[in-house]
Order: sequence, then C-alpha cells, then structure tokens
Amino acid sequence: MIRRLALLASLSAAPAAACDTALLLTIDVSNSVDTAEYRLQVDGLADALLDPEIAQAAVDGQVALAVMQWSGEDRQALSIPWRRIGTAADLPALAAEARALPRAFTLSDTAPAEAIFAALPLFAETADCRRHVIDISGDGTANAGRDVALSRAAAERAGVTINAIAIEALGRGLPITGFYARRVTTRDGFTVTARSHAAYPAAIRRKILRELARVFG
Repeated sequence: MIRRLALLASLSAAPAAACDTALLLTIDVSNSVDTAEYRLQVDGLADALLDPEIAQAAVDGQVALAVMQWSGEDRQALSIPWRRIGTAADLPALAAEARALPRAFTLSDTAPAEAIFAALPLFAETADCRRHVIDISGDGTANAGRDVALSRAAAERAGVTINAIAIEALGRGLPITGFYARRVTTRDGFTVTARSHAAYPAAIRRKILRELARVFG
C-alpha cells in the first residue's frame, strides 16, 4: 500500500507535457475577399484541424492554437482565444468553432503589418511554449498601415516566427508569394502558395502540418 501511494504521489507530481508550439492562425478578411472566399478559408481551416496527421502532431506537441481575423489598420479581432490541445478530443470542438466563425470585418484595407503588431502581445499568454508562430494568410500586398519590414523586425526581436500563405489570382504569376516571402516572413519562416482561394484548404493543411512537424525551409 505504501509503495502504491508513493507511486500515485509521484505521478500526480509529474510535470505536464511541455508545450512545443503556440500557433496563431490569422485569416485575411480584407475587401478583396468575398463571401465565398471567406467560407473557403474558414472551412479549410476547420478541415485542417480535423486532419489525423495534424491532430497527432498537435497532441504530440501539446500545442496551443488561436485564430485571429485581420484586414485594415484598426481591424484585428481575436476570434478564438488560445486553446491548449491535450488530446485529439480537443480538436473537433475547435474545428466546429472555426467553421462557425462570423466574419469580423468587411470593406476594409489590407494592413498585414498591423495584424502582426496586434498578434505579438498575444503570445504573453503562451510563455511556456517553446516556439511562437504567426501563420498569416493574404491575397494582396499591403495598401494600408505601417511598413511590414517593421513588424517583421519586431517579430524577430521577440523570437516569433512568421509563416505565410500567399493566395494568388490564377494566371498572373506569383506577386503575392514574392511579397510575403521577401517582406513578411521571418528568416526562419516560409511561404506556401495557394493558386486561388479554392486551393487554400490544401495549402493550410500542408502549412500547419509543416509548422507542427518543425520542418523549415
């Protein structure tokens, strides 16, 4: 009995599994994103959270996830506060919440720097996580707000990685990819290209899996 009590005491005193990654998923809802394109983004995000490989990586890393919508200079909304993923059972509710998200803003500019500046203080709530990552999407270059180079430098000083999904218009090269790769993502980050909003669901799945698997380009 004494040995059993000692064993139970040691188990209860064991520290919780460390949080590997705090991942803030940000969704572009600027004026260039119509209703159908917004729906592709939130449904794609929800589907990614239900993906078995992502679920396994999230549980293995005991990750923290949050969702923010952004557009113009003063248009940033934390739509889903930080959620800790302890088991695979935590993900279906989070996916359902993401799928049901009402759009936060309409008819607004594109200010990625302000989205990043708004995101950085949110990581104070996940100080125990080993890595802090902003996952930013966008289908246009900045037309409002501060220089994105300033926000990228602030993220790097804070030890926050910025990764991006560039949503391109079909048949016009890769201008959005170039903008995010050169101006927005941090030196330890990467950019994924989605060839149209219809390709966003596959891109977000690939991107989250890469982020949680800690494979960097």
